[in-house]
Amino acid sequence: MQPLRDSHPTAAHLDIQLKDIRKRLPLRVLSEADWQHWITKGYVIVRQAVPATNVERLVELLWRFDEKDPADPSTWYAPQRREHKMKELNNTGMLEIYNHQYLWDNRQEPRIYGAFVDIWDREDLWVTIDRANLNPPKKVKGNPNGFIHWDVDTSIRPLPIGVQGVLSLKKQDGDVGGFQCVPELFENFESWEKTQSADRDPMHPDMTGLSTVNIEMEAGDLMIFNSLLAHGVRPNHSDGRVRMAQYISMHPAEWGNVAEREERVHLWRELDHPKRDAFPGDPREWEKHNASPASLSDLGAKLLGITPWA
Repeated sequence: MQPLRDSHPTAAHLDIQLKDIRKRLPLRVLSEADWQHWITKGYVIVRQAVPATNVERLVELLWRFDEKDPADPSTWYAPQRREHKMKELNNTGMLEIYNHQYLWDNRQEPRIYGAFVDIWDREDLWVTIDRANLNPPKKVKGNPNGFIHWDVDTSIRPLPIGVQGVLSLKKQDGDVGGFQCVPELFENFESWEKTQSADRDPMHPDMTGLSTVNIEMEAGDLMIFNSLLAHGVRPNHSDGRVRMAQYISMHPAEWGNVAEREERVHLWRELDHPKRDAFPGDPREWEKHNASPASLSDLGAKLLGITPWA
């Protein structure tokens, strides 16, 4: 089987940018104000997207998975198990856990699904097999601003189409850092690009004259953002507070892509990790030794690719 595509897939076969969609389906989860914010600023927050019990048990699981004690900060700073090829993600708390039941409980939560139906204006979606995050405060005060990048090549024409999502598991605010972005660049990308040199870096914007926005969320809030939104991670400089999150996104299902569909089912059944350049996988294979294949609802089976959308 061929490797699953990267953790933030794009829908290259679509011919209209998400911000230009003219809605056919009624909004299920987003309000009209949410929708307008989404198409202009490039992101939207769904408040209390999953039940509190889902959040609490996943938080406990991630501490256990990472072999750290929430009551003992001395355990929070174990060396990273493997280096990431995407260097800016080293020591940002990425946890390569992909298949546990608690992750799937959130992926197949109807409110999560409904939000992505609103975004894509279609029901036939697959969920990404993505990871989680546990990020303690920085011991050494380095760059307080973190980094800004795109996850897609913004020099490609037509521009890539895709979305990403972050489910917050702890309160995220200015002190604890976390997701930051540049909404004004998303809103004015075409005019901004005309001011840039022909050989500009298509993955890292020149931030001259631009400012970042640090996104605040409560535990259980889901933020969905357009892949064309320049974003990054702001370091955790809080006093003893960790940042925790699960990454969840969805994209149009491709039932006819047999290799990918089989790979997705393989990951679920074998509790295996996706083969991605930036993320080498958990060297302990913790999930294989400590979990069983997740139980899927009818919705979850469609989101994985076991059963087709009608």
